[in-house]
Amino acid sequence: MEESNDLMKERLKKLKSIEEMGVDPFGGKFPKEAMIAQIVTGFEENKRVCTAGRLSAMRAMGKTNFCDLKDETGRIQLFVKADKLSPESAQLFERLDIGDIVGAEGELFKTKTGEISIRVDKLTLLSKSLRPMPEKWHGLKDVEVRYRRRYLDLIANDESKEIFKKRSLIVRSVRGALDNKGYLEVETPMMHTIPGGAAGKPFKTHHEALGMDLFLRVAPELYLKRLLVGGFDKVYEINKSFRNEGISTRHNPEFTMLEVYTAYQDVNDVMDLTEEIVKKAAMDVFGTLKITHGDSTLDLSNWERVSFATLMKENFNISPDDELPMWVEKLKKKGVKVEGKDVSRTQLVNIVGELLEPGADSAKKNRPVFVTDYFTELCPLAKKNRKNPLISERFELFVNGMEIANGYSELNNPIEQRERFLEELKEKGKEATSDVIDDDFLLALEYGMPPAGGLGIGIDRLVMLLTGQPSIREVILFPQMKKDA
Repeated sequence: MEESNDLMKERLKKLKSIEEMGVDPFGGKFPKEAMIAQIVTGFEENKRVCTAGRLSAMRAMGKTNFCDLKDETGRIQLFVKADKLSPESAQLFERLDIGDIVGAEGELFKTKTGEISIRVDKLTLLSKSLRPMPEKWHGLKDVEVRYRRRYLDLIANDESKEIFKKRSLIVRSVRGALDNKGYLEVETPMMHTIPGGAAGKPFKTHHEALGMDLFLRVAPELYLKRLLVGGFDKVYEINKSFRNEGISTRHNPEFTMLEVYTAYQDVNDVMDLTEEIVKKAAMDVFGTLKITHGDSTLDLSNWERVSFATLMKENFNISPDDELPMWVEKLKKKGVKVEGKDVSRTQLVNIVGELLEPGADSAKKNRPVFVTDYFTELCPLAKKNRKNPLISERFELFVNGMEIANGYSELNNPIEQRERFLEELKEKGKEATSDVIDDDFLLALEYGMPPAGGLGIGIDRLVMLLTGQPSIREVILFPQMKKDA
């Protein structure tokens, strides 16, 4: 730290010296005519170019200096000789450091080793870097620093920069797939009076002018369904949602979701749409349906559907119509510990669901797996299967052990929806008051919502999957971190 402070003092001296020259060390508008990658690919001997970027290396060889200049597209070598610069540029060059942002003008040539370079005859300082780059910044590995100071990660690691470029392209592909099908992109509120649309603990805030508590949304679902009531047949939103829960390699409190609603369709159409979106993103961005994630090579051309209800029957001999005591008896026979006397069916379904680990099955198969036929207790917003009302028309998509998407045939019966909400509250031991039931959503359903299919895809997890990243923090520019000590 002491060495860093000494280096910073030296840079501050140079800053003062530059100011005394009458040069603004933090520059202004600069006529950057081309990105560095364009200059390199369009190389012509003696062609005059003007570009700008950050100095990433400086090497002196006698009276000649070689510098590396980087921008977001690539790197080029600067060939600098003091006697080829104007007196002001020569003085300025002596006061430059690694990390400074400069504009460079001159002619292109190739060195004896064949490296494309700019023979610089004019330099412009655009921003003086007052802090030295962290040690080993050409390969910054400290994850705490990389996540907390993402700007340093992006400067030091081209791989990180590429991930976020790919993320942008993936989102563009998703948006394009839906736009081309006639979907309307919409925006719905991020502050809700009642948290709803998904399970999850909300963040609470307070609106001073209205004198009321509000919640950051856990999902936009109920507002998007209101738009179906209003007459839009195809809507989607790429949205930020928030859940006040744990942080892990797959969870960030603030995350990005795609939610899509299509009138007059059902869960089977939604599965087809999900497959189409994911495959298109892989092809658009990577040009292949064979991707690597972790130690697995995944085949996105081969999709499978398995039944949760069938897995329950095969693994525990449990059927959704079994009475609660029968559930407990069958689970105990399989060695599952069931604690407490007042355990509910929903709690048991959750326990067994975790034991089944349908996502782990997808990891073994190296292909996407739709898990369908969830028990109705787990799906308060999904339609029941007409042939078996104890099963819902819902799916979850798992790829390599990770849940990527969730969708279902939307429940549009307002009477049944109210009953489902009440049952859910009863399970949680809560009273059915206006601050926990979205009466306006139920009112909207009473005016009539068309049958529809709904889809949610975790954008962060989709990017993790397609770019082969093990942690959600690698694909979120500024992930949530503990306060820096």
